[in-house]
Amino acid sequence: MNARVSVDDSAALLRNLADFRFALRQFLHFSECAALEAGLQPQQHQLLLQVAGAPEGTAVTIAYAAERLGLKHNSTVELVNRSEREGLLSRVADDSDRRCAILQVTRKGNQVLGKLSSDHARELKELAPQLAEALKRVRSHVSDRKQEATR
Repeated sequence: MNARVSVDDSAALLRNLADFRFALRQFLHFSECAALEAGLQPQQHQLLLQVAGAPEGTAVTIAYAAERLGLKHNSTVELVNRSEREGLLSRVADDSDRRCAILQVTRKGNQVLGKLSSDHARELKELAPQLAEALKRVRSHVSDRKQEATR
């Protein structure tokens, strides 16, 4: 009987994870398409979002952007260079360390990001119930298993 419960349990977890991944992928696909329609590569959109959305007082450097994007330093440099050439970002010398450049979103970058952010907020409003329900089922599944393990 335990083997049957385990197989059913495993299948349920896989279904819940698949549902969550599908809902998440729907949003990511929307995001990629929206960026392309706005004239940006999806990674440029993510870069602008990380620079503009950094916590107040955070020095947004190449290293910070690379970490937030999950990219290598040299890949981030190329992404920043391309975005700078397109007028989306600028670099300003850090007052405390002149070797370091601080990234800032330009007016053009803010305009594109503003439109994309509004579109993303609307899409999330529609997808939020599906994402939240799928995540709730995964969380509940994991919590139930933890409680059974402590019995």
